[in-house]
Amino acid sequence: MMPSKPINVLFSLAAAVAAAMAGGVHAAAGAGAVDTAAAAGPVCLAPAKPGGGMDQTCKLIQQALGEHEVHISYLPGGIGAVAWNSIITRRRAEKNTLVAYSGGSLLNLAEGKFGKSGAGDVRWVAGIGTDYGMIAVRSDSPYKNLRELMQAIKDKPSNVTIGAGGTVGSQDWLKMSLIARRADLDPKSMRIVALEGGGESFTALLAGYVQAISGDASEASLHIQDGKIRVLAVLSDARLPGLLANVPTAREQGYDVSWPIIRGVYVGPQVSDDDYRRWVARFDQAMARPDFAQMRAAHGLYPFAMTGKDLTAYINKTVQQYRIQAKEFGLLR
Repeated sequence: MMPSKPINVLFSLAAAVAAAMAGGVHAAAGAGAVDTAAAAGPVCLAPAKPGGGMDQTCKLIQQALGEHEVHISYLPGGIGAVAWNSIITRRRAEKNTLVAYSGGSLLNLAEGKFGKSGAGDVRWVAGIGTDYGMIAVRSDSPYKNLRELMQAIKDKPSNVTIGAGGTVGSQDWLKMSLIARRADLDPKSMRIVALEGGGESFTALLAGYVQAISGDASEASLHIQDGKIRVLAVLSDARLPGLLANVPTAREQGYDVSWPIIRGVYVGPQVSDDDYRRWVARFDQAMARPDFAQMRAAHGLYPFAMTGKDLTAYINKTVQQYRIQAKEFGLLR
């Protein structure tokens, strides 16, 4: 059974990455961050730094609902915990604040990383697409496929540092741990660096602070075109279309691991029924547009569309499934 405390998580390295990123991230946040109280219209709150999957979720929503109608704000911290706590404590009735979430948010809920909160503490508006896990290295890495990477970790774990969004129990951590188990490798032996989301993970990889990263396909799609990274595997049941079409699945390479990631938005628990229904209707209309599938694909996401009561039931079921898995891994708080 896996331990409930971080294993070989290099916080000093994470701090170095954060320091290296500071100028660029602050500039990006300054350009996109908005004071929700002062914003003229609705805000999509990304609970992470710019450049990751949460950012992509908000950018897709901005495009689908109108760039002049939706502003993007960033509130990183705790892999979504800071934004979650802000909404359920101080900002419970903000009708124009949409908060991005992912499967990782639901996993954190299941594991108790959002405190005593449950899925019923917010109002789930829409699921707008599905992402998938992936494992990547730099393009100049000696590892050409997932088997070579896992063999290198098995041979000398100290030589391979892996960047992941979040500490022990996060979805990026779990992806690598599941693959390690399939490789007959003790997950405790891996050197995993806890980073704040996908944007920071890719910065760490490109800067050479880590040798590989566990992240999401949508994030990889942002970087693969410039030729600086190599995606070794996607964690999907079949190969993905688009930019990652030539990347084999983990299953093709002998590791039976699949990790789908729903993405969407929620609002605060005291948003009125009328305002909640208004948002549900807007997303139903937006996702029914003929050009929405193209927008979704451009942001590295794959088909999934669900809103309102159906989505809420789906979220509740998914959190329960994650809780069962977390219990098996000894990750419940």
